[in-house]
Amino acid sequence: MPRDPDSYPEITIDFSRLPRARLESMLAAGVDAVECIRVLSKTGDNIVGELLKGHETFFEWDHYPTGDVYDHVSHAQFYYHAHPQELRSGEHGHFHTFLRANGIPDGIRPVALPDYEKPADRNDDLSHLIAVSMDPTGLPIRLFSTNRWVTGETWYRADDVCKMIDLFDIDHAQPSWPVNRWITAVLKLFHPQAVELIRARDARVKEWAAAKDTENAYEDRDLEITALVDVSIDDQIAAVQAALAAKG
Repeated sequence: MPRDPDSYPEITIDFSRLPRARLESMLAAGVDAVECIRVLSKTGDNIVGELLKGHETFFEWDHYPTGDVYDHVSHAQFYYHAHPQELRSGEHGHFHTFLRANGIPDGIRPVALPDYEKPADRNDDLSHLIAVSMDPTGLPIRLFSTNRWVTGETWYRADDVCKMIDLFDIDHAQPSWPVNRWITAVLKLFHPQAVELIRARDARVKEWAAAKDTENAYEDRDLEITALVDVSIDDQIAAVQAALAAKG
């Protein structure tokens, strides 16, 4: 994963401009995320280890758990996997999060790209939301957005994808209740960063297409990660608390 600061747009959040309701939602999510980490740590476990429990060998590229995690009510979905270390220096692996078509609000439609093909199963018109990079201790270290080919998603406008973030909810206990609760909380806690990354995604693909004069920028293997930002749960909670305190 390139770390050249010129490779990606800078993502900064002005917490003072966020509405009180959003800040309160983020703080509640932060408390949830920390609680999941705390409970697992009491038995020497962490978020990643809990998800991989029962797998004797962790293979690069494979999805964990097998078949992904899917909530049949919200139609949210996620999986965890890893790339070779030379491609993802500093991370153990990352979560990919999605919302499938049956959970996408009425009125939101895929972008009419020239190569779009309507799937046989409408629910397969899924949208990727955000990826969450994890370090070897099981804590998140960055978020990133991706080009279409990376996950084989259907392309939706950034503004529409941003509306989907709050709809991501894994509200069942399999294969791990704390992991499901944690990943749900993380998307809410880092909502502002997710929004900026998704917007930067669309801008980056558009710029790439213009600069490279490529026939189909969405399938260009030279463009994988469209934007990224380093994150810390503790720092995010502290920033939210400070913004709330400043509002009185």
